Amino acid sequence: QVQLVESGGGLVQAGGSLRLSCAASERLPFTHNMGWYRQAPGRQRQRSLVARIDSAGVANYGDSVKGRFTISRDNAENAVDLQMHALKPEDTGTYLCYLYDNVQNYWGQGTQVTVSS
Repeated sequence: QVQLVESGGGLVQAGGSLRLSCAASERLPFTHNMGWYRQAPGRQRQRSLVARIDSAGVANYGDSVKGRFTISRDNAENAVDLQMHALKPEDTGTYLCYLYDNVQNYWGQGTQVTVSS
């Protein structure tokens, strides 16, 4: 079973920056989308798209993070990074990495990002 290992979360003041990383435990024959969703505090069943990127490098961002966050990936390593700048308190939440290999979704355990005002 493929596992996604996330790192890079933490506590930061508003206006600060963080970088999240995620890597798959093994290489897959094909990886279509990789990306990040955010789960807001107290809303365990609601996940909102932060950013995703396909195998061609085409990225999509949630409206609230456009211009502030940048997603990148390493296809050879099945890894994805999320660089976050100008963080706001509303960015607070659990960030979940995901990978879709055209058959199923894989999810990480999540890494906590807390932005203080």
